[in-house]
Amino acid sequence: MAGSPARGALDQARGAKKRFGQNFLHDAGVLTAIADAPGLRPDDAVVEIGPGRGALTEQLLQRVERITAIELDRDLHPVLEKRFGDRLTLVAADVLSVDFAQLAEAAGRPLRIVGNLPYNISSPILFHLFPLADRFQDQLFMLQREVVERMVAVQGEAAYGRLSVMLQARYAMELRLEVPPEAFVPAPKVWSAVVQMWPLPASALQVQCWTTFQEVVAQAFSMRRKMIRNTLAPFAAHMDLEALGLLPTLRPEDVPVQAYIDLSNQIRARRMTSLASR
Repeated sequence: MAGSPARGALDQARGAKKRFGQNFLHDAGVLTAIADAPGLRPDDAVVEIGPGRGALTEQLLQRVERITAIELDRDLHPVLEKRFGDRLTLVAADVLSVDFAQLAEAAGRPLRIVGNLPYNISSPILFHLFPLADRFQDQLFMLQREVVERMVAVQGEAAYGRLSVMLQARYAMELRLEVPPEAFVPAPKVWSAVVQMWPLPASALQVQCWTTFQEVVAQAFSMRRKMIRNTLAPFAAHMDLEALGLLPTLRPEDVPVQAYIDLSNQIRARRMTSLASR
């Protein structure tokens, strides 16, 4: 469709809107690589976040029968509708307000989420989807490379932090592709990367209370240069680091994901015991 009237109308529709954090991907090789990455099947229930001008949408629709796309910018809807017709179902909403559980229920199967996420709200989107991970087959996102590096970092690495621990307790993840700024219009000032995320099966999940887990991880990395005996002091009454084989002198980035899971489970259990004894 490179020379089609629909493509021409779409390209001339208007420039990227800064308030939406829009950077449109145009590199054909990158677009093909992203669409190929998840190994889509024709009947997959694909939801695209932020289709923009439809460059990736076009590639995806060469692999699946239809797509649901979430696009807040209503100025893009007419040209997307003209270009893709009834193969594309548009949802005019902020992605942070979309009920993905309802979309999965309507599809009758786990969703496959794809998107070039706006850099300014990428983390909020990841955590908006987090509680619903069991409704997804996988998630494939283009993000700022620095964010992806943080997502997949392991203990001891400089990028390892709250985002790494939270997401790795719920997903298996892989950095699939790095993308230079010139692949976008307008070109961002940073490199991007594509990450694929597979929700861990229920049998592999070990966190007993996600609220406690989030609380512990956030507290640990609130002062990442201090020892965990200091950063985790607010939990002192309900934790025993040595019982878990953790040295109190470790720094937060030196504690593996599994240890954070064990620690949060220990704190939750001791809190419940304490409440029951009152």
